Amino acid sequence: MTRKERLTRTLEGKPVDRPPVCFYEINGYSQNPDDPDEYNIYNDPSWRPLLDLAAAKSDRTVLCYPDFRRAESSDTNRSVSTFTDTRGRRHTVEEIQTPKGPLTRHLQRDKDIDTTWETEHLLKTMEDAEAYLSIPDGEQSGELDISGVLRCEEALGETGIVCIDTSDALDCVWPLFSMADYLVFAMTERELFTEMLERAQRKLLARIRAVSEALPGRLFRIYGPEIASPPYLPPELFREYVVKYDTELIRLIHKSGGYARIHCHGNLSRIMDDIAGMGADATDPIEPPPQGDVSLRYIREKYGKRLVLFGNIELSDIENLETPAFTETVKRTLEEGMSGEGRGFVLMPSASPIGRKLSARTMRHYEIMAELAEKAVY
Repeated sequence: MTRKERLTRTLEGKPVDRPPVCFYEINGYSQNPDDPDEYNIYNDPSWRPLLDLAAAKSDRTVLCYPDFRRAESSDTNRSVSTFTDTRGRRHTVEEIQTPKGPLTRHLQRDKDIDTTWETEHLLKTMEDAEAYLSIPDGEQSGELDISGVLRCEEALGETGIVCIDTSDALDCVWPLFSMADYLVFAMTERELFTEMLERAQRKLLARIRAVSEALPGRLFRIYGPEIASPPYLPPELFREYVVKYDTELIRLIHKSGGYARIHCHGNLSRIMDDIAGMGADATDPIEPPPQGDVSLRYIREKYGKRLVLFGNIELSDIENLETPAFTETVKRTLEEGMSGEGRGFVLMPSASPIGRKLSARTMRHYEIMAELAEKAVY
């Protein structure tokens, strides 16, 4: 069975020879160790063995998204400037002119950490939120370019599949605020927050419709729900800010024969009925306690017939556990993920390393995941 067949049959709920093993973002395709950019952590020699292992052994599920080519609305004046400070950190400052005044945000990127920090968020006050909403909607989609997705599929061949990566309405809105401001705003300004979600949803529906029709039958990952999960927000607001909108996205994806995977870190016990009830086909990363609040075995027993389960290996365990303990963790995860009857299970980490130097221990633990998944038999 090829890796593409294994993943496809897993999504379809059909028998496979063994559970797939995916290294999440690490796939040996998206990361380029030959790119000399000083902000590319993957050009450090310590990364190449893992990238080679991902390409050769993992059931690759490559996250990607088609491009939409369109000019910004003529009513919006957006400017971006960049500079590098004396410590080698790259800064990006964005300014948007709105009918009610300017909005600014500030991003920062370090050379040795593969993430971007937002040190100033776009919306800081109620007036900022109203200014943001004063920007004309403009076009909702634009000219769709799927060539990058098709190139990825051609390069993967029988080694894996693409996974169309998309935010939901909540993830379009909450990052406009700092985390603290978002939580206060979502709890106390529900009418205005909903107006922002509705605006984001209109654009998302147009885009998901276009993408799913142009690329039917693909797997989609929808991210954003976790930021409304307990303890951040109560379950009733999860339903109001996530279920209402993501259910519409899932229906569009299903209409073209695609599959929808809900990405949700953290505590699931009080929202899993909602995730399953939206009609999702899969969920990830199902974090074990203490990062989450339910076991993989429990999720498999209660929801496994409806959902393909991705994950349950914590990145912190990959990086920090002693190798014997990590080996037992993977064995237990495979046993729980394959227990009883279920639609399917994919062994996968909750996240990926972001540092320039990959330790020998971390490398060995990825090898163990691949080795043990290959030996597992349903």
